[in-house]
Amino acid sequence: MKDNRRNFIKKSAYLAAALSIGSTASTMVNPLVTKEKPNKLKAFARDAGMKFALAMSPDSPRVPFAKQIDVMHAVSGIIRNPNLKPWDPEAIKATKAAWDKEGIKWTVVEGPPSLGEQTKLALSGRDEEISNFITFMKNLKQYGGVDVICYNWMPVISWARTTMDRPGRGGALVTSFDNDDIKNRPVTQYGQVSKEAMWKNLEYFLKAVVPEAEKIGMNLSLHPDDPQVHSIQGISRIMNTVENFDRMLKIMPSKYSGLTMCQGNFSLMGADIPALIRRWGKAGKINFAHFRNVQDLSGVLPSTKFTETFHDEGQIDMHAAMQAYYDIGFKGTIRPDHVPTMHGEENTRPGYMTLGTLYAIGYMRGLAESVAKANAKA
Repeated sequence: MKDNRRNFIKKSAYLAAALSIGSTASTMVNPLVTKEKPNKLKAFARDAGMKFALAMSPDSPRVPFAKQIDVMHAVSGIIRNPNLKPWDPEAIKATKAAWDKEGIKWTVVEGPPSLGEQTKLALSGRDEEISNFITFMKNLKQYGGVDVICYNWMPVISWARTTMDRPGRGGALVTSFDNDDIKNRPVTQYGQVSKEAMWKNLEYFLKAVVPEAEKIGMNLSLHPDDPQVHSIQGISRIMNTVENFDRMLKIMPSKYSGLTMCQGNFSLMGADIPALIRRWGKAGKINFAHFRNVQDLSGVLPSTKFTETFHDEGQIDMHAAMQAYYDIGFKGTIRPDHVPTMHGEENTRPGYMTLGTLYAIGYMRGLAESVAKANAKA
């Protein structure tokens, strides 16, 4: 009994001493440590409320990566079936079913079928091609649940680069363009195509399709010319200045006639990207975004020589761009574009390899969380 009492007294003494030491230590000031109150945040939206996406097909090796990094939206074309037209309901249903099976939401079609040289160059068969495009819009909305179509106005020669393996940071490979390398190439089989002709053909197209897009709620999203030079091999380019986009938007004013904010191209036109996002965003004209960075090497506008870069280098203030998307309340689809090929990868798809894409998504997500949390502070 005495031993039990003696042990109890000892334990009590030890406890008292420990509490005394702890209390004393807590009152000591450490000049290297400042005590801050927890940062209380209001609820903030994942990815600043935007739909982060990858450009891929349902059978792409990117799909497992997309799931693992929680990028659950896709920019995709139509799964081709030799027995079906890509605008047929069955072809669109099959594509949607493939995405549904993966648990990924299909949100944008980029590079639509039935919009080619016939329409852009006013060739024989133009009206049939436009009719098929309208059918595609209707079926895509009804059977695919997709309400954004990203298209371009670059016939014959679309996206173009003169170098696919320019050494970038740390030896990564990037794409680049130098107009001097192609300016003396012969004209195409279509000869010289003037800017006036390109404008006339674009107006014809918009007047035919925008009223139909309004009826079904399809957002038409015009991508800028890439590269944004004035002509390539005799074919003029007209979607290569901010002013020309303003002109396009006035041809058929509609909430369903908008644009793809491809940051790289608009920056190479000389635009202040955050300011432009705010201007067109507040007007409701940005339907889709390509989050991308570049560096002009020409010193002229529009740029005639430039290189792609990692997303965290280049001439665009990417944090300010992300802040601008947040400020306009952009809730649409946004994807990284034109990434470097990194160590260990074969440069089989310049601009679209996996490691650079994953790096870009991580960078985008960090920017988005930074912006969203900064605006959610109590």
